[in-house]
Amino acid sequence: MTQYMLSVIHGEDNAIPPGVDFNDVIVAVDKFNAKLAEAKIMVFAGGLQPIGSATTVDGTGEGPLLTDGPYLESKEYLGGFWVIEADDLDAAIAWAKEGSAACMHAVEVRPFQGEGPE
Repeated sequence: MTQYMLSVIHGEDNAIPPGVDFNDVIVAVDKFNAKLAEAKIMVFAGGLQPIGSATTVDGTGEGPLLTDGPYLESKEYLGGFWVIEADDLDAAIAWAKEGSAACMHAVEVRPFQGEGPE
């Protein structure tokens, strides 16, 4: 099976739609995680702290340069992810649709290098 990263894309405000209870989103994501585990395809999953907690390390020069904050200023950023094993891209996309509905954010699907189409 091929490993895919399902990346949860957050906007600047990390907002869920108005009228949606955040606790309901947590419950939905927990159910989705349990479904992935039951299907025995989850490799690892995790949510990330807000983008303001990032530290960028650039070791390409004479010495490492550390900068508070993200590498790029962007309106969107990685808020969390799942790493799953799926038979093919179509199967990974089907899981991403469920994950996106659960977390109320867009989800990007990408195979790992050497794992699938490049």
